[in-house]
Amino acid sequence: MSNDYNYDYFNITFPAQYVAQVEINRPEKLNAFIEIMWLNLSKIFSRLSTDPNVRAIVLTAAGDRAFTAGLDVKAASQGTLSAPTSGAIDAARKATALRAHILEFQACLTTLEKCSKPIIAILHGISFGLAIDMSLCCDVRIATSDVKFSVKEVDIGLAADVGTLSRLPKAVGNFSWVKEVALSARIFGAEEAIRVGFVSRVIPAGKAAAVEEGLKLAKLIASKSPVAVQGTKELLNYSRDRPVEDGLRYTAVWNSAMLQTKDVADAILSGLEKRVPRFEKL
Repeated sequence: MSNDYNYDYFNITFPAQYVAQVEINRPEKLNAFIEIMWLNLSKIFSRLSTDPNVRAIVLTAAGDRAFTAGLDVKAASQGTLSAPTSGAIDAARKATALRAHILEFQACLTTLEKCSKPIIAILHGISFGLAIDMSLCCDVRIATSDVKFSVKEVDIGLAADVGTLSRLPKAVGNFSWVKEVALSARIFGAEEAIRVGFVSRVIPAGKAAAVEEGLKLAKLIASKSPVAVQGTKELLNYSRDRPVEDGLRYTAVWNSAMLQTKDVADAILSGLEKRVPRFEKL
């Protein structure tokens, strides 16, 4: 597959059929994000969401030191986080501009959650602040044993505002622990992350091995019916935020259309004939 995905600070490759790998690429700055990066991140995943040649995505980061150290605070201090000069703009107008900026940032990260293709995040090294925001928008989180996590925002004088405080409590099911790490910004590691359910797997052999495991899982997912896989992600995300009854009702409506796919017959027939099924692009 030809690669015409060209975006600053990201490498996009296609290491296997129907599998895309998105690599954050600013290792000299610990992959810290500047504005163009989160704008490009949104563009990349919006495009992958509708690319019929992609069925699963692995999100990684260049270099051995960090997945991402979070927001590039130095760059932000010269922009959004900089204090206004006295009398330059009143509080209401400053708040209106900041709110619009925060909503834009939130929307960029939510693009990953709304992406129709499953995303597997491979977390290694320093994974602070934005790393947690971003990975919570992914579907599967795999970590290396040397990972260092932190909900870092209180250390720079603000409450995390692009997703962690809304998504982390739903991801781990221990509200006391969520409050502890969010209020203290303390660093925690892979063992604690898997114990509370923040990650589903820890790979002790390092980043390369973790990426390999992520790609292996992505290939497995990509071998399934794209109708079934994308429907499963949609229904899980919908049901997570709503009562069981609402989730069941939506599932019934969804599958009343999607059960009409010939993928069901193809999957059953391939099982009976003991062969690997091949599904058409969606």
